[in-house]
Amino acid sequence: QVQLVESGGGLVQAGGSLRLSCAASGRTFSSYVMGWFRQAPGKERELLAVISRSGAEILYADSVEGRFTISGDKAKNTVYLQMNSLKPEDTAVYYCAAASTPWARTTPARVEDYDYWGQGTQVTVSA
Repeated sequence: QVQLVESGGGLVQAGGSLRLSCAASGRTFSSYVMGWFRQAPGKERELLAVISRSGAEILYADSVEGRFTISGDKAKNTVYLQMNSLKPEDTAVYYCAAASTPWARTTPARVEDYDYWGQGTQVTVSA
């Protein structure tokens, strides 16, 4: 089992940057596929980025590719989401999640594929 705690959210102007962190405790995050999701009011939770257990396979949603970067630090057991060129439509609660899988190179994309979730961190982008 793994516990996930997100941090780094806040208020930023359009065009600005934020870096979200997801600290994992319990089992090391290299035992899991790690993903970042977000949910805006009245909308479904959506996938943003996924990094495989091996770290070599990364998947991005079209809406954030080229602006957001997912990465992991095994020594710190932490996954990051670097967000650049933020837009007001990026405003949402951002969640870190972990998926149990025996496969080292898979990048599941569905919310239901993920077994563990953090509490979320609010990101607000002003125009």
